[in-house]
Amino acid sequence: MFIEPVDYRAPDAAQKFTESLHRTGFGVLTNHPLSQGTLETIYKEWYDFFQTDAKNKYDFDAEKMDGYFSPKISETAKGQTKRDLKEFYHIYPTGRYPAEVSDAARKYYDDGAKLAAELLQWVEDHSPADIKAKYSMPLSDMITDSDLTLLRVLHYPPLRGDEEPDAVRAAAHGDINLLTLLPAATQAGLQVQGKDDAWHDVPCDFGMLIVNIGDMLDEASGGYYPSTIHRVLNPTGEEAKKSRISLPLFLHPRADVVLSERHTSGSYLQERLRELGVKK
Repeated sequence: MFIEPVDYRAPDAAQKFTESLHRTGFGVLTNHPLSQGTLETIYKEWYDFFQTDAKNKYDFDAEKMDGYFSPKISETAKGQTKRDLKEFYHIYPTGRYPAEVSDAARKYYDDGAKLAAELLQWVEDHSPADIKAKYSMPLSDMITDSDLTLLRVLHYPPLRGDEEPDAVRAAAHGDINLLTLLPAATQAGLQVQGKDDAWHDVPCDFGMLIVNIGDMLDEASGGYYPSTIHRVLNPTGEEAKKSRISLPLFLHPRADVVLSERHTSGSYLQERLRELGVKK
C-alpha cells in the first residue's frame, strides 16, 4: 500500500485526496491551512501540562466524556485485552478546559472543524452517484452545530521497560467517527493495515496532515469509503525514552443524524463506547 501525499493547494487536490481515501482509507495533505505555529504551541504546553498534577483536577466525566483520562482508565481497543499505553484529555465545545494552558487548542479545534467541513464536501463531490444517494443529508451538514466533535490531546509517555507484555501505545483499531484529522505527531509510529493484511507506515513528516476514515463514514457510504485499521507502534532505542504528543480531531455528526437503516450517529457512538470499555 502506498499513500501519496497530496498538495492541498493543487488544482486536482480534491480528486487525488478522495481517491486515496477510497483506495486506502487514508489521505495525507501537505500545504494545508492549519497553523504549524499553533501546533507547536499546543505540543509544548500540553506536554508540560501532562507532567504536572494539575491534570488530575479535571478527571473525566463519565457522562460528558470530557476531561482527563489517566493511563489506568485509558482505552482498550475493540478485540484487545490490554489497555493502550497513553493518557489523554478530551476537549469538546462546551466541555471543561484547563486553565493551565492557553486557548491554542481551542483555536485549533475551530480551524480544524472548518477544514474538515471542506474535506467532507470534497468526499461528497467525488462520491459516485449511487453512493451519494445513500447519504441522508450533505456530509458537511452532518457536523454543523455538532457538540460531539472531539479534540483529543494524547500523551504517550516514555516506555519504562516494565509495561505489560504485548501492551502498545495504540493497539490496532478503527475510528468511530466520520473523518479524523491528525497533524503529524512529535514521533513516528503510525501504521495502517493494507488489504494484504500487512502493516504499512503512514507518511508523517512534520507539517503533513493525516486524514483517515472512521466507521461512521464507512457505514454511511456502504463501505465505499473504508474505515481502515491502524495502530501506533512502541518505539525502540533512544526514541523509547521520549514522549509522543498527538492531536487527533474526531469529526462526529449530531446524535440524531441518520447514518444508515441500522444506525443514527448517536446509537452507533454509544455502541462503540461500550465496546471500548469507557461506558457501561
